[in-house]
Amino acid sequence: MKISLPGLLLAAALFTTSSFAADPVESDYYAITSIPVPDGVVLEVSGIDMLPDKTIAVSSRRGEVWLVKNAYETPAKNTQWTRFASGLHEPLGISWKDGWLYATQRPGVIRMKDLDGDGRADLFETINNDWGINGDYHEYAFGSRHDKDGSIWAVLCLTGSSGAGSAFRGWCVRITKSGDLVPTASGIRSPGGIGANHLGDMFYSDNQGLWNGSSCMKHLKVGSFTGNPTGNKFYDLPPAKKHMGERPPDPKNKSRYDTERKRIPQLVPPSIVFPHNKMGKSTSGITYDSSKGKFGPFANQMLVQDQSFSNIARVDLEMVNGVYQGAAFIFRQGFGSGNLVGRMAPDGSLFVGGTNRGWGSKGRAPFALERLNWTGKTPFEVHEMNIRPDGFRLTFTEPVDPETARNLNSYEMKTYTYIYQSGYGSPEVDHSVPKVTAVALGKDNRSAVLKVDGLVKGHVHELHMKGIRSATGLPLLHQAAYYTLNEIPKR
Repeated sequence: MKISLPGLLLAAALFTTSSFAADPVESDYYAITSIPVPDGVVLEVSGIDMLPDKTIAVSSRRGEVWLVKNAYETPAKNTQWTRFASGLHEPLGISWKDGWLYATQRPGVIRMKDLDGDGRADLFETINNDWGINGDYHEYAFGSRHDKDGSIWAVLCLTGSSGAGSAFRGWCVRITKSGDLVPTASGIRSPGGIGANHLGDMFYSDNQGLWNGSSCMKHLKVGSFTGNPTGNKFYDLPPAKKHMGERPPDPKNKSRYDTERKRIPQLVPPSIVFPHNKMGKSTSGITYDSSKGKFGPFANQMLVQDQSFSNIARVDLEMVNGVYQGAAFIFRQGFGSGNLVGRMAPDGSLFVGGTNRGWGSKGRAPFALERLNWTGKTPFEVHEMNIRPDGFRLTFTEPVDPETARNLNSYEMKTYTYIYQSGYGSPEVDHSVPKVTAVALGKDNRSAVLKVDGLVKGHVHELHMKGIRSATGLPLLHQAAYYTLNEIPKR
């Protein structure tokens, strides 16, 4: 069959037009379901956890805890709400264990239990209240779920975001199952959330400010210093002397993290930096994909909320030379309020809660409770980005088109870091432009090894991949990756 040149041109134009018309969007792969809140209830969501009977527990910044049934339905028209507790002091983290609901609030950790089965707490017990608190608005306390040892980890905001007016402000502490307070790490400024990875290692989010160039996620290594020296005066307190050892040297103002790591053995750099105004402005809740495939192709990767941008970032972590680092990608945008917490449910859905009081957010609702579900379609994404001695290895969720993946013009990279300083935040500084000099594809076209000339230790490596297409012609759903390079492997 003969086809004329005009016919070929027309066919090509139609194919191009239809392929652009079919370019995917986030909602094709991950759908948001809004869960309506009863009239008169101000649910500034601050914590979520799952009860054994598919009931979810939701705490509010207003000091209430609600139990919600039928929250898994789509649409969520038949939810049933019961107020489990009230009168708490701004709980920012809840955890269900052995028939008790634990809450981390400003003055300490408590637990609550329903004794008569009516859905309301009858018994309240204080587990620990040994850290300090005063009337300052900023003395938030964010608590984790129980770790493998039965402890709850709490990260304590500084006083007024720049001082330490109460004991252990600017610290991470553990509350053991026996109720003891164990100082665990110093150097915290303004956390927005805390959570473990699939290995049980604990991380917290810290926000741009004093000694923090940009919002980030940091590893809470026992005995470590995470960067802000304001609260280090509490090394003199007996619990810190017992569990933490010597106070670390103060960092030098206007230095760089990589430089100060050589001076301060306890200093742990950010595992992930979320570049300001690119990925968000206020990093918050931390969880990971524990669904074993029910949530899509990103099993065990971390899902990190941003309160200001009302979005979720996906984080692929690796450990190099004993230090966590890795790549961050935008994952899902468009939530109703300021995302503060995310919690994976047993069915593989992700419950997300938010608030914007006092903080502001792209999601304009004053509060929201939502559920995120995988639609069953696999997005074309960079699945992993791993460091090599001379570049990076990318893996993809779908086979790539070899021609576009081998084309050096499909990749554009730049690096930068931040001033490690006592002032508020930092611009991006010390820019460089590494070059992708070669690309080698795996046999199945699902991986690409990039040889890169000009890797810079201590820098964020921002990689754009606008030219890459899948084997079926689709662009990457998210075309930028941000790799925080703390260590370069030797081999």
